[in-house]
Amino acid sequence: MALFGKIGSLESNQEEKNEIKEVEKVKVLIVGSGPAGYTAAIYTARANLSPVLYEGLQPGGQLTTTTEVENFPGYPQGVTGSDMMEDLKKQAERFGTDIRFGLATEADLSQRPFKVTIDGSKVIEAEALIIATGATAKYLGLPDEKKYAGSGVSACATCDGFFYRGKDVAVVGGGDTAAEEALYLAGLAKKVFMIVRRDELRASKVMQERVANAENIEVLWKHQTKGLFGDGVVEGALLVKNLGTPEEEEVKIAIDGFFLGIGHKPNSDIFESFIETDDVGYINTVPGTSKTNVPGVFACGDVQDSIYRQAVTAAGSGCMAAIDIERFLAEQE
Repeated sequence: MALFGKIGSLESNQEEKNEIKEVEKVKVLIVGSGPAGYTAAIYTARANLSPVLYEGLQPGGQLTTTTEVENFPGYPQGVTGSDMMEDLKKQAERFGTDIRFGLATEADLSQRPFKVTIDGSKVIEAEALIIATGATAKYLGLPDEKKYAGSGVSACATCDGFFYRGKDVAVVGGGDTAAEEALYLAGLAKKVFMIVRRDELRASKVMQERVANAENIEVLWKHQTKGLFGDGVVEGALLVKNLGTPEEEEVKIAIDGFFLGIGHKPNSDIFESFIETDDVGYINTVPGTSKTNVPGVFACGDVQDSIYRQAVTAAGSGCMAAIDIERFLAEQE
């Protein structure tokens, strides 16, 4: 029994050793690399705060999945999303930002320095933290969504609607997000189909009325998307009407653009035990600032913005976070 106990103790000690993680101390940690994260990096680096930025699972953020960006100031001829994010990254590096590839997997924001675990193996202890992890658009999970990504499939009408002027498009969803997307597109496109799986909209009453009054919006009730088709780009959608009933039938519609209007999921999960969020998961910030309920922790970009979700507004909020964090650290000193 004594021998067993000793062996068990040795095994326990070995497990503890295996769990010991590398620890690094930094002044400012930025988690996320979209327009918000890179802008925050540019400002904090220029303020000599030596920021360390971890890019996350998708370096450059959602914008890297967008082909042409024509509404970001400073690019009169337009620019691809990936090129624009590379420009922002180079600018952040120019001023001394330490940009690293890695995913934040755990966080302990109970006290300063804040502890953020990267890839489950390294702990960064930061005097101040900027959360710029963005939000992920919800998709239906169809293989065709990936196949036609950037070639007719979009999750942002405000970003990409301009390319579908005078064309026919479809929006999936029946809530406020879908209604807003459809109404925005109705001002640009020739015709907008709303693909709604139920026989009613979940959108607010005022949004339902606006959709009903839009002459070029046609709601396809009790329809679900089965797939998309087209030669290199979206040319149409294959739908199923009255799924699971005796009246079930396949329907094809000709469209040039397919927009997802089923919402976004903010990437805030690992922080929710410490940071106040709304019921969806968007981080709550003090109005007019990037401050969260935890002093020294700031949020910017789509992870705290459920309304605008634009590259330019994300960049602006990244600037706010950098200035807020500079003032916070100055007060601590």
